[in-house]
Amino acid sequence: MIKCGLMLCRLIITGIPVILLAAGPGASRQDAVKIALIIDDMGDRRIAGEHALALPGPVTYAFLPQTPFSRQQAGKAHQLKKEVMLHLPMESDNGNALGRGGLTLDMSKVRFLHTLQRDIASIPHLAGVNNHMGSLLTRDPTAMRWLMSALREAGLYFVDSRTTDATVAERVAGSNLIASSRRNVFLDNIPRESEVRAQLHKLLETAREKGSAIGIGHPYPQTLAVLQEELPKLKEQGIELVPVSALINAGRPLWRASSSP
Repeated sequence: MIKCGLMLCRLIITGIPVILLAAGPGASRQDAVKIALIIDDMGDRRIAGEHALALPGPVTYAFLPQTPFSRQQAGKAHQLKKEVMLHLPMESDNGNALGRGGLTLDMSKVRFLHTLQRDIASIPHLAGVNNHMGSLLTRDPTAMRWLMSALREAGLYFVDSRTTDATVAERVAGSNLIASSRRNVFLDNIPRESEVRAQLHKLLETAREKGSAIGIGHPYPQTLAVLQEELPKLKEQGIELVPVSALINAGRPLWRASSSP
């Protein structure tokens, strides 16, 4: 005998009740595969930033610290219900200029943390942080421990942009109970529309394989043109665009619970 409610059936076999989930509306459809998109290098170019903020859907924006338009455009992103990140400059192994607010290996702990706190304070509405460059600094366990300790205190997540395969950032974040994840695909290392389109396809295939994936792009005209065209098509492909925080590994709630009164 089967007795059914709206979403629950009780199957009685030889007097033993067994609880079954009944198929409700849409239950036969698989959950949507999820992607998150981060647009890096926001804040130092007004027009490019405004064009990036016009992208449809819950795109996440990562702002360079202490840049001319970061505070204003981060505020606008928040008003548009878009997630805001700090794109934190870190020392690279090729010696590229970091700009203001950069973190380097030769810093003392006091100077490192002071610079980081200024960077965090320069961007309103922060949900998380990812690294700008950092192929040298993200290899250093001590610097990453300093970083993750500060992010834990601030309640921010971390995404490892993975500018080097030798990075220890995500591992150190996990050991410090920081909500964290990693970049799966760069969309525009080669800023041509055909290449961006191919990398976006790679991101979608990665998400289909893993269930979710994170892509990183930049406010280049070619990248924005492709995303303006392709993002509205995601739903019909069974892909859901979500904020980065929706894909981040658990960890931060443990800290928040322990720090609450």
